[in-house]
Amino acid sequence: MPMVEQPLRSRVSAANDEGCDFPIQNLPFGVFSDGQGPRCGVAIGDMIVDLAECEARGLLEAGGTFRAPQLNDFIALGRAAWDRVRARLTELLAEGADEDVPLVPMDKATLHMPIRVTEFTDFYASKNHAFNVGVLFRGPENALPPQWTHMPIGYNGRASSVVVSGTDIRRPMGQVKAENGPEWTACRRLDLELELGAIVGADSAMGQRVSVEEAEQMIFGYVLLNDWSARDIQAWEYQPLGPFQSKALGTTISPWIVTQAALEPFRSEGAARVNDLLPYLREERPGFYDMTVGWTMNGQKMGETNYNVMYYSSAQQLAHHTESGCPMRVGDLLGSGTISGPTQDQTGALLEMTQGGKSPVKVNGADRTFIEDGDRIGLYGFAQGDGYRIGFGPCTGKILPAD
Repeated sequence: MPMVEQPLRSRVSAANDEGCDFPIQNLPFGVFSDGQGPRCGVAIGDMIVDLAECEARGLLEAGGTFRAPQLNDFIALGRAAWDRVRARLTELLAEGADEDVPLVPMDKATLHMPIRVTEFTDFYASKNHAFNVGVLFRGPENALPPQWTHMPIGYNGRASSVVVSGTDIRRPMGQVKAENGPEWTACRRLDLELELGAIVGADSAMGQRVSVEEAEQMIFGYVLLNDWSARDIQAWEYQPLGPFQSKALGTTISPWIVTQAALEPFRSEGAARVNDLLPYLREERPGFYDMTVGWTMNGQKMGETNYNVMYYSSAQQLAHHTESGCPMRVGDLLGSGTISGPTQDQTGALLEMTQGGKSPVKVNGADRTFIEDGDRIGLYGFAQGDGYRIGFGPCTGKILPAD
């Protein structure tokens, strides 16, 4: 457990509960509405700070960006603005502070997409997950491709199907392999992927390469991310160019963006290196976090592990993304790839947990291999400090039948 300072206490009493996801040390950003139009807010205990109203009253300054229905404009102001607003909110919400802060009960609010997702890239950065899936498709001898331990592997996904927690996901139709050629059918092997998503907070120019250190400074914060996967469609389509329709059905993110500043006390080393990385991917300091992540199916806990099992950090992924001179934009979303530990109960996908459907698991007393219609999948994540936790809140989605 990392050494962390004795926690502050908040004027919002629920924020002082040890199991609360949103203590004063967290202050994650999101977008909410409560009868008025969507606007920016910060979670504290069981309340939401109305940032637009705070700015209207002169309690803080962000160039009017908090009136927008997404955080992109505020994020684009840069790290100095992020730090200034966070410091001011800490003053306003500390125990004993007496300025009138506009607070909205969280249970009276609707949460929306926190950002306008400009682009979505999903990576494949857990060595445990990559090996387990490789064994299923190619056998243990060829489980990891030869380049895997040398660079982050990823693919460009669809920003248009990224949705906020609580949005239902429709089971996809698609081509799957059959005995006498392809069959067009509803997906039979629907799966989840437990991931962490990084929000890019600064632009880079076309032709510009970004170092790992610069990439670290470009990341605004993190969300939980479930990249839903149609495994039978994926198995038929993924060669030679990788996943396509099997990953386009939906990607669910949590509504609150936990900032880098909130996670800073929990920095951790990642998985042990198999070989040295090329200089452009080497980190000056650890880029991972000591953070519990897990998932549930219909309320039952299934897999749980720690984010620090990952092999490539978000900063390394972002730096690699710009290697060719690819420009990045505020609001780009980078998925970590499935987070899996070394044992079956630490896996972040049913594909691994059930050995490709060969070994069913018990869910509320019934044998299960993949996700069925009506199932609800939930992700959770938190970093545990001394008397407080930095949590993400819920990230859930329910599967509807194929149309």
